[in-house]
Order: sequence, then structure tokens, then C-alpha cells
Amino acid sequence: MFATLSALGFWLLTEAASAAGGGWDLPHMWEIMSWPARIVVIVLIGMSIWSFGVMFDRGFTYAAARKQSRYFVQAVAGTLKDGKIDEAIRIAERNKKSHIAQVVASGLADFQASAGLPEDEIIEASKRALERSVAITHANFKRGLGSLATIGATAPFVGLFGTVVGIINAFRQIQTQKVTGLTAVAGGIAEALVATALGLLVAVPAVWAYNYFTGKIESFDVEMDNSSKELINYFILRRKGQK
Repeated sequence: MFATLSALGFWLLTEAASAAGGGWDLPHMWEIMSWPARIVVIVLIGMSIWSFGVMFDRGFTYAAARKQSRYFVQAVAGTLKDGKIDEAIRIAERNKKSHIAQVVASGLADFQASAGLPEDEIIEASKRALERSVAITHANFKRGLGSLATIGATAPFVGLFGTVVGIINAFRQIQTQKVTGLTAVAGGIAEALVATALGLLVAVPAVWAYNYFTGKIESFDVEMDNSSKELINYFILRRKGQK
């Protein structure tokens, strides 16, 4: 999806560059751009590189979490059923990228550490450990998404600034050349079109990715919350079975 959008964006930039100058291409546009417009383009390209870096990082992280969680849930179910808590913790440690494994491992470790306490205190301690683990895992999953939201919100305005610079240059060309018409303002108009197109090209994938990844995190939160509740029920049943 993002690759298709990038190809479309490159086509739009080429069209924007040629729209005002009759066959101009991007290298030629760079040569005739003023330095303020060049700075805008450099900033937007930097924002795009950063946002795609975050996209790839979060995409691989979430895919690994999903894959390992599927394996972990299947592997740990029978282990806990047999009461092998140590083995369950070792399985969780081998699947550290799994959000469910992180939560379960934290709850199991705290349950074992609180073995000598009264039942109510054990359950409460386990709940607190699970809540801390869920909060930490949620924060780790959200890392980098704030920059996507910022880029998605600000890139169009950076592009708009480049548009204003291009229009100013167009009027300066009219004043300098003392002539009107498309030829006199072609360079400034082309700068404005390129800046506008590039600003949108940077913003749209960032916004799409932010919304997509936010939905992923919400589903992970539901899975961690359900796992926490199921683990607390397991602890209660296990304590009752020991009596």
C-alpha cells in the first residue's frame, strides 16, 4: 500500500514539476529552486524517511508479537494445566517479543514470589504485577507513533510554507523581468506545486500508518487484558485446589 502511494506521489511530483515549465523534470527543478524552497524539500524528505523508518520498525515489531503470541498461547496452555509454572516462565522467556508472554511471565513470577503470603495478598500482588506489565508493554508498542502523528499533522503545513515561498518567487520574477505570462512565473509556480505535492505525499502515509498501528495496539491491549484476567482466575483456582 505504502509503496503504491510512493509511486503515485513520485508521479505527482513529476507532473507538478512539468506543469509550469513544459517538460521540466525534478533534477532541473532542483537547479532552479531557491534555497528556501530547497530547505523545505529537504525537511519534507527527512520527515518522510523518518516516518517510513518508524513504519517498518513498528510493522516488524507487531508482526513478531503476533507470531510469537500464537505459538506461546498454544505452548503454555498445557504447561499451566499441568501446574508447571517454572516451565511456563521459561517458555515465556523464549518468546520475549510476544506481548502476551511478557504479561503472563510477569504474573507468574510474582505469583511464585508471593507464595508464602495469604491468598488475598497473593492475588492482589499478582494483579498489580499484571497491570504494570500491561502498562509497560503498551508504552513499548506506542513508541514512535507520536512522531507519525506529528509528521502527519505538520507535513502539509511545511509544504504550504514551500508553496508560499514559490508564489513569492513567482511575483519576484514578474517584478524582475517586467513581463507577465506563464514564462515569467513558471519557476515560482513549479516550486509551489512541488512543495504542495511533497507535503501531501509525506503526510498521507504517516496518517494512514498511525491509524492502522493504533488499531493494532488496541487489539493487543484487549488480548493482554483478557490474558491477565484468565491468569488471575488460574491463580484463584490453583490456590483453592491446594487447600
